[in-house]
Amino acid sequence: MQRPVASSLNCITPLMAISPAALQDALHWRYATKAFDPGRSIPAETWTALEQSLVLSPSSYGLQPWKFVLIRNPELRQQLRPHSWDQSQITDCCELVVFAGRRDIEQADLDRLIETTCQMRGLAPEQLGFYADLMRRNLVEHEQLPASAIAEWVGRQVYIALGTFMTAAALLEIDTCPIEGFDPAAYDRLLGLEGTPYRSWVVCAAGYRATDDKYAQLAKVRYPAEQLIERR
Repeated sequence: MQRPVASSLNCITPLMAISPAALQDALHWRYATKAFDPGRSIPAETWTALEQSLVLSPSSYGLQPWKFVLIRNPELRQQLRPHSWDQSQITDCCELVVFAGRRDIEQADLDRLIETTCQMRGLAPEQLGFYADLMRRNLVEHEQLPASAIAEWVGRQVYIALGTFMTAAALLEIDTCPIEGFDPAAYDRLLGLEGTPYRSWVVCAAGYRATDDKYAQLAKVRYPAEQLIERR
């Protein structure tokens, strides 16, 4: 079955779905890579596709309350490593992405989304009035989502992007390792995020597994579907 996919802003081309078996193979193949091969680089075309997986990640309201900081500077990575439980993935991976999320949601964020949506879809702002009011009431005036819960809400959005990125990487046979073992405050300081609308939430290393990473050969530990999936 073919599905439409936007290959550019104005062109829709058919998309050939991968097989269910290929998807399952990719998900079984991936693991949280503990040792990367520092001598291997991700091809530029492949990395461009993975960057687009970040850009195309879904989010609640389509608000995209995030920024993705790509760390390629070796010296900066060396500075980050001690604040990352000294994990070798920080310095050895090909690409290191820091997933940063908004500290708060402001009216300007909503205005930006409405303006961009109007431009992309040829709409007038008044056509999105209900949508804009809904976001304002929930995210700015906090009618349903308390101000104290905004940070947690943003964090959940960031993790949607992380999952999208890791799945896309697996389909392209790129190894990843999500990293929560780091000091967000130190990262914010070193990355210049202090005093900005964004804060570090999670890190993901990407590249190719080292041939001697013993974890690559271990059986994947997952509970059986009948224990996890409840049908009603």
